[in-house]
Amino acid sequence: MEIGAVSMLFYAIRERELLLNINELIAGFRFFPSYIRIGGLREDLPRGFHDAVNEFLARFPTKMDEFERLLTKNDIFRRRTEGVGVITLDNADQWGLVGPIARAAGSDYDVRKYFPYSGYETYDFAVPMATEGDVYARYRVRIAEMRQSIKIAKQAIDRITPAGVFACDDTRVVPPPKDKVYTEMEALIQHFLVYSLGFTVRVGNACVPVEGPRGEHGCYIVSDGSNRPWRVKMRAPSFMAIQALPSLVQGGLIADLVAVIGSNDVVMGDCDR
Repeated sequence: MEIGAVSMLFYAIRERELLLNINELIAGFRFFPSYIRIGGLREDLPRGFHDAVNEFLARFPTKMDEFERLLTKNDIFRRRTEGVGVITLDNADQWGLVGPIARAAGSDYDVRKYFPYSGYETYDFAVPMATEGDVYARYRVRIAEMRQSIKIAKQAIDRITPAGVFACDDTRVVPPPKDKVYTEMEALIQHFLVYSLGFTVRVGNACVPVEGPRGEHGCYIVSDGSNRPWRVKMRAPSFMAIQALPSLVQGGLIADLVAVIGSNDVVMGDCDR
């Protein structure tokens, strides 16, 4: 969109709306669904969830093919992106860049492969890479990542049973079931304790990385034994990506600046953590 391919944005938003419909189905609203909670999920999956997800997974690969026919081999798009904003693998490492930016320069680092979590070691998927390190390579890596996400989602939806356990039964961190809250005084008290005071965590610290759309997100948390964290620090990939921007645009054209910024996918709210 930032270099003139506005039609592609409209086509992509059409597909995004279907994903937001699924968010609304499980959480009641479309953006930032508060559905995953400490101890599990807020509630069980709604009726129609599997059908909605499978329908989207069956539809989206064909739409991806359409997108690529329109854009990936488009001569104007390639001239605006190939050889623009080049970064080498060594420079990417020095800047601490991760995610599609680093993988477009030849890195194979993906947290889900190096430090698997949430059962990712049991899923079959590849880590898309390129070596050119330019805007076009970063675009191609992200396109390939979407195809891998489809592959992962298909494996995941097949493992989810329509009816099963959606949260642990430890009432110290998970509120008691509503039927007990309405009928048992102890459950009602525990319900208010969880929502008003939270829960205590033993003294210590933990640092957990996860793979996000822009690369590795690091979450560092320190507990002093109370019900409030003593320190929380998020390592956001956009913070490193924005610092590397000047080195990517030196000697280039002013018109290429927006292409480089777009390919780095910097989000300011992600920088200030």
